Amino acid sequence: MVTGATGFIGRRVVDALRARGARPRILVRSDRALPTGWAGVEVIIGDLSDAASLARACDGAHTVLHAAAFAHVDTANAPDFAARHWAVNAEGSFRLLDAAVNAGVERFVLVSSVKAVGDPGAQCRDESWDSLPETPYGRAKRAAEERVLAVGWARGLHTVNLRPALVYGPGMKANLARLIEAARRGWLPPLPETGNRRSLVHVDDVVRAILLVASKPAAAGKTYIVTDGAPCSGRELYVMIRTALQRPTPSWAVPAGVLRVAAESVDRLRWLAGSRNRKAHTTLEKLLGWACYDSTRISTELGYCPVWTLERYLKEFTL
Repeated sequence: MVTGATGFIGRRVVDALRARGARPRILVRSDRALPTGWAGVEVIIGDLSDAASLARACDGAHTVLHAAAFAHVDTANAPDFAARHWAVNAEGSFRLLDAAVNAGVERFVLVSSVKAVGDPGAQCRDESWDSLPETPYGRAKRAAEERVLAVGWARGLHTVNLRPALVYGPGMKANLARLIEAARRGWLPPLPETGNRRSLVHVDDVVRAILLVASKPAAAGKTYIVTDGAPCSGRELYVMIRTALQRPTPSWAVPAGVLRVAAESVDRLRWLAGSRNRKAHTTLEKLLGWACYDSTRISTELGYCPVWTLERYLKEFTL
């Protein structure tokens, strides 16, 4: 049974299961957006707030792959957004886990996030990095992770948390897609080389990891980070995008200090206009700052081997 089946990751999970000859069941809020080629997919209408629909979805299932989430990671700490993160990503996961236990489900995989821990700083961190998350999204994901492992230990279930880094691939709509569009429009200035490292992972490799941790007994009770193994700097990312767009890369760059002053100026103007969200600063730090994660554990213990890197993806797909 798959949740979030119409989302960026969940849709590909269902496709991968069908390619393997499985007949997945999905929990969706509406069947209007389902792909026309999903013959044989059993549809349960409901959501994570509806315990009765969760019970129907889990009844008779042996594995639950939980990819549904409220994924507005970068929203400000406004009370309404924080409450929704907790309601969907934490409490919704709690309800689904309860339904899975009551139905006798054998395996439960939570698609979490590297945001379930705090900022790793200027180092590449593995699963031993256990600092507390800093955002409502991260705190809700962390709470769900802790419940998943606790229930697995208490009930003898095969439970696993999977923490993808920033996910890219066809159909992406998040930060990387906006960055590519900014470069296409000529809005992205030549970034400097700061030596930072940011981890990413292709959506198809995330799907491979999900199915891997669901099937391998050695994964039970574990939390795994998943990346493409090729972290890049903001400058390297800028060059890759310019190359993919078939545009020359300037040999010069705007100094980091100048970019930060400009971002602060933009945010100050936004503040005067009534916005308290430091969007320009946050976006710039995503390019110049660190967010590096080490997925050696899942490779060593389970044989995970990513197929894609961002460089290969940008070379092989028309942007």
